[in-house]
Amino acid sequence: MPRPFTIRVLDWPGAKPYARPVRERVFIEEQRVPRELEWDEWDASSEHAIACDAGGAAIGTARLLPDGRIGRMAVLRAWRGRGVGAGLLAALLGRARGRGIARITLHAQTHAAGFYRRFGFSERGGEFLEAGIPHVEMTLELSVDRR
Repeated sequence: MPRPFTIRVLDWPGAKPYARPVRERVFIEEQRVPRELEWDEWDASSEHAIACDAGGAAIGTARLLPDGRIGRMAVLRAWRGRGVGAGLLAALLGRARGRGIARITLHAQTHAAGFYRRFGFSERGGEFLEAGIPHVEMTLELSVDRR
């Protein structure tokens, strides 16, 4: 059975109309992240994975920064636990491998650390607060596609 969603990787001008409403809902409305902390200068230089349902509506997003950091992973509540986050992460890891990035880092909300461990990420250091939410730094060493 085909997945009920698709994932594309886009630059910020293409991703913005999809990513922005998802991040508004998840981070600003649900998690109460201050709006001024959510929007930063990194969106313009990042690659954005966008998940859309069968009707083309955005249901999830994540970004890959030029230095190999992954962040702003957000999936709408109704779609959590259905493989959307895994698909977004897989898309960005594939893009990172293709760009020759050897190490991925991210700041995982502590409740989501187990999700990233399933992909081989390891915790580095202790818990810290980011936007008032407990996080932990995680890293993954990639095997780089040298074709």
